[in-house]
Amino acid sequence: MTTNKRTASSLMNDDIEAKKLKTEIDSTSSISTTSKESIPSFVDDNVTAKKICEYGEACYRQKNPKHTAEYDHPSTSASASTKDVSKRLTSIEKIEQSEPYRFFLSTVYGIQDNDNRINAISLKEILSAEHGQLIRSAQFNYMFDIEFLLEQYPSEFRLKPLLIVHGDSRDDNHSIKTQCSPYPQIELCPARLDIPFGTHHTKMMFLLYETGLRIVIHTANLIPQDWKQKTQGIWISPICSKTSDNRESKTNFKKDLLDYIERYRARQLQFWQKTINEHDFSSINVHLISSTPGRHTGPDINKFGHLKLRQTLKNYLNLENDEQYYSAPIIGQFSSIGSLGPNANSWLTKEFLTSLKQLNTTSLDSPELQLIYPTVENVRTSFEGYMAGGSLPYDMQTAMKQAWLVNYLHRWKADHRQRSRASPHIKTYLRVANDQYKNLLWFLVTSANLSKAAWGGLEKNNTQLMIRSYEIGVLFIPKQFSKTMFPLFDASSFPIPYDLPPVKYQSTG
Repeated sequence: MTTNKRTASSLMNDDIEAKKLKTEIDSTSSISTTSKESIPSFVDDNVTAKKICEYGEACYRQKNPKHTAEYDHPSTSASASTKDVSKRLTSIEKIEQSEPYRFFLSTVYGIQDNDNRINAISLKEILSAEHGQLIRSAQFNYMFDIEFLLEQYPSEFRLKPLLIVHGDSRDDNHSIKTQCSPYPQIELCPARLDIPFGTHHTKMMFLLYETGLRIVIHTANLIPQDWKQKTQGIWISPICSKTSDNRESKTNFKKDLLDYIERYRARQLQFWQKTINEHDFSSINVHLISSTPGRHTGPDINKFGHLKLRQTLKNYLNLENDEQYYSAPIIGQFSSIGSLGPNANSWLTKEFLTSLKQLNTTSLDSPELQLIYPTVENVRTSFEGYMAGGSLPYDMQTAMKQAWLVNYLHRWKADHRQRSRASPHIKTYLRVANDQYKNLLWFLVTSANLSKAAWGGLEKNNTQLMIRSYEIGVLFIPKQFSKTMFPLFDASSFPIPYDLPPVKYQSTG
């Protein structure tokens, strides 16, 4: 039986390589000149050397002799000047060192080793066999490259059952159905999208091991370019052991996750609903903040979208003398902007900011709202060059209708994480204390961009919240980590993804 599995796995890998060989092209042909020039050289210019493959160790053509004869595949975390293997951490060590937050940025090709070593992780490291014997997994996402995804799994796990939860309704050669047809181990679960212009934007993994269940919530599509030179956010749960007494976390994470999955109304997810119920989530210390399509009313109105965030902050933030924080700045950072209305009070500074500013006592103050979204110069000077703009959609007509928004916008800058040139696809929302950006009151990493489709809009005299899309994220509240605030400048600093305070757009930006 073992021999048969190995043979099947080998055949699948050969099939992947054969497909790639048929469509072999210069792997740098689709990169802009700016992006090409930004990739560092690892060789002596005076000797004839191979080109550097843009996908590094993640490339799934490394078994192709023609490709490897022309390209080298340095480690994603390789330094521009050296590859010091002795200092590399295993994926287990990376997760251990990330405690207690377990929050990572994606590794970035082209930056120094050390900046990919601490609180940074690759897709291959997330799926590594070091974590245990995988039984089966599920991947929720918006965009998929199935061959790329399978290559990120260890070879011995590629025939394990895999559920793909998607929102792709196409029926052509690029559809998810066509991509998955050669792989009998893959089952598809289409997400219901009953409201126009909604998307299945959630990015989440279920990884079931012999030792337990792990949940991963992140911001990256499952395509090569999202894991190469962009800034992505990733939260990785502990491996939750199986239990007979339905143990819950102090944040009600299990209940909220089951509420979210129930909204798919999908037979394919019944196994995972049962599995989640059977595992001990008591070690999880973050809150789940999700969105599901629908018009939510009655007791459901606070279960999803920005009202779920509002309710969670109100119930759990519990700051002493919170009046001193009424004017504490709030920061939103995202990679896409939707239609927000003719003025700031249409939605942004009214219902949305009301949720973000929520404390356990009510305030009429309007704190400063700082929004981070890359400038054209950010895009031009990024590792990917202008190609990075393809992942930063903001319709020109919409932008012209809401020119008022520029007054809130700030540049992308992440020098302290060496990611100023790694274009952000991460989405985060946070509140700093009134102490010159030395502490955080809370932090959220999510798939949700700045849009009503993602967060929801109130209707019918505020009795109904209408959400178009599926989204998911995790909220960090200091109380759940036995802290009053998250420090940014000491030994237990929260791994903030970008520089603070943000820098406003210039008039010429």
